[in-house]
Amino acid sequence: MKGLKYILSILILLTSFAANAQNETLTLSSAIEKVLENNYGIIISKSDVKVSEINNSWATAGRYPTIGFNASSANSKELIDNSTTNRISGGLGLNWTLFNGFKVNITKNKLEKLEQLAKGRSGVVVENTIQDVIMGYYNILLQQKRLDVLNTLMQLSEDRFTYEQTKYEIGGSVTYNVLLAKNIYLEDKASYLNQEVVVKNAIRNLNFLLGEQAAKQWNFGEEFDSDTSEYVLGDLMDKMMASNQTLQNQYVNLLLQQEEIKLQRSSFYPRVSLSAGIDNSYSWTKPDAQPEIYNEDLAPYGNVSLSYDIFSAGSRKRTMDIARINEGISQVETDEMKHSLTNQLYNEYETYNLRKVLLNVSNESLEAAKLNLQIAEEKFKTGAINSFNYRDIQLNYLNSALNQLQSVYNLIYSNSTLTRLTGGFLNE
Repeated sequence: MKGLKYILSILILLTSFAANAQNETLTLSSAIEKVLENNYGIIISKSDVKVSEINNSWATAGRYPTIGFNASSANSKELIDNSTTNRISGGLGLNWTLFNGFKVNITKNKLEKLEQLAKGRSGVVVENTIQDVIMGYYNILLQQKRLDVLNTLMQLSEDRFTYEQTKYEIGGSVTYNVLLAKNIYLEDKASYLNQEVVVKNAIRNLNFLLGEQAAKQWNFGEEFDSDTSEYVLGDLMDKMMASNQTLQNQYVNLLLQQEEIKLQRSSFYPRVSLSAGIDNSYSWTKPDAQPEIYNEDLAPYGNVSLSYDIFSAGSRKRTMDIARINEGISQVETDEMKHSLTNQLYNEYETYNLRKVLLNVSNESLEAAKLNLQIAEEKFKTGAINSFNYRDIQLNYLNSALNQLQSVYNLIYSNSTLTRLTGGFLNE
């Protein structure tokens, strides 16, 4: 039976190796390339940028004239004198606003700021999505490493159960010890099976971010390791103030409010417009028992008009006051965002340094737990410690291994957050 188990284990490993060999290797850089191309949120944000690029034109701002054509036909019959009349008319006209208080230039500047803001918002979506991909990728590695730890513990429990069962068969153990070892083995096996589901869910979540099918399987080519670079807080602060995309977007919002004030101020200026064109009409009348009457008119025209609102019940002043208040609000929001981002940077910087220390502690703890487990296994087989002590040492190893893995993941998260706060994703 024991030989059969080994054969089955080898067959399972070979099958797993063959399946993995057929899967595409996914590195972190290739995952980022895929997400930039296929992620739903990024695709939508790119479409928003295209809309803003289309709107950002002098035509939208109102610099160019509008030209229109109209034609009509009117027919009537007079019942008293029994006459029939047919009228056909057409016209080609041009309307052009020559001056409206610099509104065209201000509107064009505002459209440029709106395009810049759309690109900035798209940049925020890209940054957040890249961080989600990084953490999703390493979460898979984390869960796979957890699975390996639980598999190791399950194998130890299985060996212990087999050992107790063998001792029982030769009269060296009692039923209680066998049942206890069996329960522990089944408990560890359940944890292992649950962790397999966690790994599959993590892969599906990453596939969703990448725009891939849920059943897509990968070979993950990165090592589960964290960068332990040294950061200088002052350098990070300078990068954040210069490159943080959310802050840059807020600056653009502030500029938009300033353009809005200029736009409202333009309503205090007069408006000069030009209209020109040509009208042509043709009519035909047939009175009863009289000769037909024809008439044709061709009338070009060109007009310049000047208009100015002398009094508008204070509406222009009210809109100006509101625009100034909104600018003040935007300035306060900018100051608040700077303060908030500064606090976040300080917190993440301190957390990053703390997590580097905790990683070193967890590495030392894991090494001690591994050594203790090896010694405990030998002592258990020689009867120097009982099954309860051995189980406690196994659980201590489990907790140490899981804590070490979580410490690596936490440090990766802090590193990615610092990169996002300082605009590193978009710069790279």
